[in-house]
Amino acid sequence: MSPNTVASYCSDVRFFLDTCPNSPAEAGPDDVARYLSGQSENLSKRSQARRLSAIRSFFDWLILEGERKDNPCDVVDAPKLGRYLPSVLSVEEVDAIMQMPDTRKTKGLRDRAILEILYGCGLRVSELCELKISEVYAEEGFVRVIGKGDKERLVPMGGAAVEAYQAWLAERPEPVAEYDDYVFINRFGKPLSRVSVFNMVKDMAVQAGVTKEISPHTFRHSFATHMIENGADLRVVQEMLGHESILTTEIYTHVDTASWQKEILAHHPRG
Repeated sequence: MSPNTVASYCSDVRFFLDTCPNSPAEAGPDDVARYLSGQSENLSKRSQARRLSAIRSFFDWLILEGERKDNPCDVVDAPKLGRYLPSVLSVEEVDAIMQMPDTRKTKGLRDRAILEILYGCGLRVSELCELKISEVYAEEGFVRVIGKGDKERLVPMGGAAVEAYQAWLAERPEPVAEYDDYVFINRFGKPLSRVSVFNMVKDMAVQAGVTKEISPHTFRHSFATHMIENGADLRVVQEMLGHESILTTEIYTHVDTASWQKEILAHHPRG
């Protein structure tokens, strides 16, 4: 698993152990159910399901180590997950946010390039932060992305993204030697963190007057939704997003349908 997944699972298990009155060898289904119940007010069902998955993996490990003979999570019902519809920006909202970075300044050039690549290539924020200059083929118009599970994919790079990337690269400060190949660096010459990108995106959205709750991932959702709305094949979008299963990509057809349904009901005489 990726380092981020490992960190999340470890954090979930530690939190469970800190609140469980019994030792790991003695914890039972009631302890797990009580823990999840206590989280229900503060966490979404999706987050609760992830925590249950982390705890189940932990107890499976204890069984392998001979510390237990059973997994108390096996008799605990996972939260029922509804169909998750991600927040999506309109094309107008994307355009408004793109105009916010002050491209007269070096930081503005960097931020504009980040936004254009997030939206233009549909990258995950971790993929963007890890993007290398040697993986960007601006002249040919594509990016080589190393995604989840170290799987490689090629993503086309549109004209706006190429232009913003080249403008940033021309003004990019001198990086720390070991990070010379990283596309996006901070003022200390080191790679940008996910938190830095998250904060920048939020700030640009506020400045643009966008009231939706957004994150860097919102640009990925918007990229996929706008592609499908404009007639792109679902398999093509799956390849560009790096989804293992077509079922994951199908969520964006539901987003499109929800938008279509809302539009019809808004204009129907008996809507």
